Parts: sequence; C-alpha cells; structure tokens
Amino acid sequence: MPHPPHQSLQVAAVPSQRAPARDQAGPWHTEAVCRRDEAGLFFAPSKEPTAARLAREEAAKRVCARCPVMVECREHALLQPEPYGVWGGLTAAERRVVLARRRRREMELGQAAQAGRIAAAG
Repeated sequence: MPHPPHQSLQVAAVPSQRAPARDQAGPWHTEAVCRRDEAGLFFAPSKEPTAARLAREEAAKRVCARCPVMVECREHALLQPEPYGVWGGLTAAERRVVLARRRRREMELGQAAQAGRIAAAG
C-alpha cells in the first residue's frame, strides 16, 4: 500500500464489491505493514541499476508477504491501476501481466457465453 509523497491514496475509488470485507473498522491501508517502512523500498529511484532494482523489489515483496492486507493492497493496485512501485507483493510489470490475463479471461468468457446463446437459439 505504499505511496510516494506526491500521490494521495484514493481508497474510495476501490469498489466495495471487489474489495474483501474487513472485520476491523477503518480503511484497509491503516493496517498495512509498509506504513512503517521506507517508501523508497517500494518505489524505484531514477536510473536505478537493474541488480539494485531487483534486490529492492525482493525486499519490498518480503514486507508484503507478512502484511495482513496484502490482498486488499493488490486489488487496489490492479483496480486503479497503479503504474509504479510494489503493491500487494507485485511489481508494476507483474500487475500488467495479471491485468492482461484478466482481460483475456473476461474476453474468453464473453465469447463462450455468446456461443452458448447462439447454440441455444439454433
């Protein structure tokens, strides 16, 4: 759930039907482990060498792995979509892959439903 100082977190933009229910009062990000960590761990500095980026991302993912709201954070990043940083244990590139798979699956389901309607009508 990290966010750079120049961005505000817009939790209201996350549809409630897609976000997992929480027993605790308050928004999910108040429980995020990363709130206690350096934001630089989750966001790349400019011109970061590849080896340093990979090491930093792995360290950020370790923080995410122990976070009680990792799933909510990941869904937030996918629904926004967040273009930068590690959110919910995924890098921006990994989130693009997840989004592409979701779009492909939705398209396939739509095509299957349409084929079923055609077969039922014929």
